[in-house]
Amino acid sequence: MNLLIILAEVGILIIVFLKLRWLLGKLFKLLVRLSILKCDDIKIKILRRNITGLLLLGCIVLCILIVGANGYLIYRGEDLQQYTIALIRRIPSGFWMALGIGISKSGGVVIAAIFALKVIKSWLKIASNRAKSLDKNTTDDESIDAFFTALNQRIRGGIWLWVLITCTQFLKLPIVVSEYLYIALRIYLIIGVGLLILKAVAAIVDILDVLSVRYSSPDNLLRFYDRLQHLIPFLKRCLEFVIYVCTVTLVIQQVQLIAKLATFGLKIIKIIAIIFISRVMFEVIYLLLEEVLLKDNNLTDIQKSRRLTLIPLFRSLLQYLIYFSVAISILYILDINPTPILAGAGIVGIAVGLGAQTLINDIVCGFFILFENYYLVGDYIEAGKAEEKTVEGTVEAIELRTTRIRHPNGQLHIIRNGDIGSITNYSKQYIFAVVEVNVPYNSNLSHIYEVIQEIGIQLKENELDVLEPTFVEGVESVSESHFLLRTLTKVKPGKHLHIQRFLRKMFMDNLLLKGILLPAGNNESKEN
Repeated sequence: MNLLIILAEVGILIIVFLKLRWLLGKLFKLLVRLSILKCDDIKIKILRRNITGLLLLGCIVLCILIVGANGYLIYRGEDLQQYTIALIRRIPSGFWMALGIGISKSGGVVIAAIFALKVIKSWLKIASNRAKSLDKNTTDDESIDAFFTALNQRIRGGIWLWVLITCTQFLKLPIVVSEYLYIALRIYLIIGVGLLILKAVAAIVDILDVLSVRYSSPDNLLRFYDRLQHLIPFLKRCLEFVIYVCTVTLVIQQVQLIAKLATFGLKIIKIIAIIFISRVMFEVIYLLLEEVLLKDNNLTDIQKSRRLTLIPLFRSLLQYLIYFSVAISILYILDINPTPILAGAGIVGIAVGLGAQTLINDIVCGFFILFENYYLVGDYIEAGKAEEKTVEGTVEAIELRTTRIRHPNGQLHIIRNGDIGSITNYSKQYIFAVVEVNVPYNSNLSHIYEVIQEIGIQLKENELDVLEPTFVEGVESVSESHFLLRTLTKVKPGKHLHIQRFLRKMFMDNLLLKGILLPAGNNESKEN
């Protein structure tokens, strides 16, 4: 009989150990689903194995203690059956009744929780299908599914934590256990709701993005959405940071030892809001600036070039102004007085300015280029100092310090405004497309002149960039085998290269068709 009692006690301890191991496995699965444990699978398995090993060690130690204690009682001549019965009788009968009622109530709560979770899961599935059916566009289904899956996980975890708290109250465990479990429940709900809001925000932003693109038209304000759509990823990141900060702040408030650190959460949220608002203001103001300056469709080419030149300059000034305002606002949020910092920055600025003469020279030259109207965005220019290699191409941007010139071959040249040197602008009023043609020495020049004039008239009718028909300026040079004729075609600024290429082809086709053989060699061209 004594042996059976010892085996029964050890068996009960082993059953408790197996139950704790099962609960440990469920807890780890719950933490992984909630993304609280973000380490890899190997580390999770190692952590779980270590905790299980500690429980096993505790179970073995307790089993040894039970066997040792019972052995000591047998050594003293005690009857284990009588001793155990006497020990049980010392416990008040009301305890066993309360324990039985508590276990019954706990079992009822667990059964009710299982039933409620099944009902909630079916409801959420119906709600998910209806949410996806509201919009036929399937691009949002992934976000909607992610939201309802996360919602189901948060509800399941919250219900089981509530069941655990209720069971501790039914079983009359010490009140400190319930208090710590309530804290754990509040922290869990805060984290769960925060992650849930994050999923909901992502789904809502994706839906609004799709709807804005779908219903945008030239007649409403959504026509600007296509140019502001690149802000959507930035909006998502800012909202994620705000939700994370709010979640961490609320969690910190639940722990008395570090509750004072929660005051920094509001400051961080204000800083994120200022950064986001400043970025949106910059993009909106720049968009409105382009809309106002380029809205008129009756602008001449010169007016359009001037406005395209001023827009990047306004963009740079606006960017620096917004950055400065954001920095000052962040200092005020952090309770830092910016006045001494600005005073020190002014002194440092003077010192830097005295040494940065090249920078000042570039900025001053940039203003003179704009105000003197040397060239505009879209002009075809040749620039550079006489002793250095010159650069030619189309002006893409004029900034405070530099000018960006795109070569016809595709290279982008960035030149400091102070080193721009002499400027040849091919885009002022008009330009001549000069093509030189080699003709045989024995050709009838009058006939060739007529053919070239006919080509010029035909070119004027077909090309809008041609201002006047092509005419022959005269014989440029005479050699033993051929004449070199110089032809001029008055074209719009910057269109000379295109017209030159087109003219060469027309000369070759028409002169060969007329029976006028061109001598071997390259025809040369120049621009005036």
